[in-house]
Amino acid sequence: MMTPIPSTAEILAYKVLNRSVGETWINWAVDMLIAGFDTEHLVELAGASLHDNQFELQALTTKVLLELNLDYTDKDQVIKNYVHYLIGLAGNGAISLIKALRILRKIYIELDYESYLAEFNALSLAKEDLTAGEMQWYWIGADSNNIDSIIHGYFVQWLLENPVK
Repeated sequence: MMTPIPSTAEILAYKVLNRSVGETWINWAVDMLIAGFDTEHLVELAGASLHDNQFELQALTTKVLLELNLDYTDKDQVIKNYVHYLIGLAGNGAISLIKALRILRKIYIELDYESYLAEFNALSLAKEDLTAGEMQWYWIGADSNNIDSIIHGYFVQWLLENPVK
């Protein structure tokens, strides 16, 4: 059995968060086709236009995920898998620490302050304050000299405590 490409975690998170279907979805569909996945609706999504009707695109993505047997029924686990993906991107330098934290802060707020994302929110605010100045009030002991290592340490701890399922 083939394993979906890593960005599938992002697509499943977008689905459970009810995000609009856009360029990220279309690029993912193309990448999945390149990886060897080939279903009728995946091909259709790969060729979709950003100007297509969102209701039709949402229905299409549901069909694609069903065809590929990608389960997104456990919203919390889908989001946790997306956190893993984002931490991986930040870890390999594909995105900055602050970008990963900002995405997680947005989801934290969007999910009505979901507790398992609270520390990411605090770290994001601390990092932003320390980027702009010398003081922050969100993470005890964090300063401009150690904030990045604190973030890295928390990322490692979070990954260990929240395995991908």
